[in-house]
Amino acid sequence: MTTSQHRIGSGFDARTTAREVLRGIDLSGKLALVTGGYSGLGLETTRALANAGARVVVPARRPAEAEAALAGISGTEVGELDLADLASVETFARRFLGSGRPIDLMIANAGIMAAPERRVGPGWESHFAINHLGHFALVNHLWSALSASGGARVVVVSSAGHHSSPMRWDDVQFERGYDKWLAYGQAKTANVLFTVQLDALGAEHGIRAFSLHPGAILTPLQRHLRREEMVGFGWIDEHGDQADPDFKSPEQGAATQVWAATSPRLEGMGGLYCEDCDVAEIALEEGEWVGVRPYAIDAGEAARLWQVSAGLTGVSSRT
Repeated sequence: MTTSQHRIGSGFDARTTAREVLRGIDLSGKLALVTGGYSGLGLETTRALANAGARVVVPARRPAEAEAALAGISGTEVGELDLADLASVETFARRFLGSGRPIDLMIANAGIMAAPERRVGPGWESHFAINHLGHFALVNHLWSALSASGGARVVVVSSAGHHSSPMRWDDVQFERGYDKWLAYGQAKTANVLFTVQLDALGAEHGIRAFSLHPGAILTPLQRHLRREEMVGFGWIDEHGDQADPDFKSPEQGAATQVWAATSPRLEGMGGLYCEDCDVAEIALEEGEWVGVRPYAIDAGEAARLWQVSAGLTGVSSRT
């Protein structure tokens, strides 16, 4: 099997920042949409894109909080959107489409990690619903705006956490025993598979898609973890300060998604998983949590997930 899932020698690395990725790139006249673009990596992503000249739309579950966080960053606007509520997703998309603007860059950055068991919508497991199904519905609702760009990129923030679980086709919603890390892992695998099929369906319409692992970073994403857990993992010390020297800063953590969304080196490519501002290698061995697992980029699995997601959400621009 031939594959483009190999490093391309981008010239960047794990310590590259979002600002460095965009050096020399002018995004004036481009419109970007960044879910969760007002907190953690999303905020740094919004800042970097706006500073490079893009108009950045930030869908937010808490619009007032988003407005406050984005104050001082010119070229941004906020819209109300709750990824756990498909009616909210549709309402946001309808309002955006009413503006008649094409979308050049879309970064699906919002998500949850290791949350307690919670059911949303018609009883869906929250990681799968928020991290994957909400974004699946949003992209499909916005298909016409993405295709109107003539060269849009959709970037979905996954994680090395996908190494912990493939798709659990016999129990996608964790109805037979809940594990917060496996639920997160499956959702992150879904993020990767989504971009594989999205790219396969969207390429002829000028829509290319990528997924990525941003790296380990201390952000509000860890809000569901107890301090004792993070101390046990070696992420922080007993005072709450970062203890792991391999952790990235938020600006470094935002770099790979910004690179995937804007790099000229990725022209004509798509359906790839990235890390450390480069295309990742395929991880054939278990245990390293580096690169992408074969099951997460399997075309058959990707097509199956698309069909399942379309059936669950009732939304699909392409079959």
